[in-house]
Amino acid sequence: MGARANFYFVAVLAFLYPGFSGDGSALVQSLGATALGLLSAWLTREGIRAQDAFEARRIARRPAIPRKMFGSVLIGLAVAVVAHLSNPSLAVAAGLGLAAAALHLGAFGLDPLKDKGAEGLDTFQTDRVARAVDEAEKFLAGMKDAILRANDRALEARVDRFTTTARAMFRSIEGDPGDLTAARKYLSVYLMGARDATVRFADVYATSRDAKARGDYEALLTDLETNFASRTKALLSNDQNAMNIEIEVLRERLKREG
Repeated sequence: MGARANFYFVAVLAFLYPGFSGDGSALVQSLGATALGLLSAWLTREGIRAQDAFEARRIARRPAIPRKMFGSVLIGLAVAVVAHLSNPSLAVAAGLGLAAAALHLGAFGLDPLKDKGAEGLDTFQTDRVARAVDEAEKFLAGMKDAILRANDRALEARVDRFTTTARAMFRSIEGDPGDLTAARKYLSVYLMGARDATVRFADVYATSRDAKARGDYEALLTDLETNFASRTKALLSNDQNAMNIEIEVLRERLKREG
């Protein structure tokens, strides 16, 4: 779907063609339709990213803005404007616009329209976790973006591996929002430091190809990965212990009540 979203940007440039084969008014309308189409493509791509993030999480709030649905409306308007250039009938233009909007929804789907996994949970706690995870995801995205400047596929894969480990902690916290306090430093201080270290390393390594700097950076990633994995295991262990205690209490109560 990501490839289709990227192709979308190129496809809407076809809206420019009618403007160069008509008068000044046609050119203005054609440029307007192209602008609507490009905005639709951008909203659609952002909507796909938001949905991917939504689906990757166990607990997630629906996107505040239904980007893909707005994108379908905009592409419908863009097609209607272009159609009106060649056919003065408003009914025909409107029909083609509606068809384009429907095709867009068929190709890219609807945005998530309801929260996931939040039924019965403390809204305040889940909102705190969602904000903390969003901030942590930005740090990971900064790392992945910065390491591209090093132009080294092995290092990119290494950062991806750490990202997977870090996200395992995110999923654990989303499963039990009460763990956020114990893990907050990992989601903020440690990930911010990892991002900043990646930025500095990539700038140095891109020009020097310093083997020592590379070794130090890989050692840092190993330490981070080990610590994140250990903390995640501890969080899961605590959750298991708490569940076992609750089960024992329930069993004792059932015995007393016959």
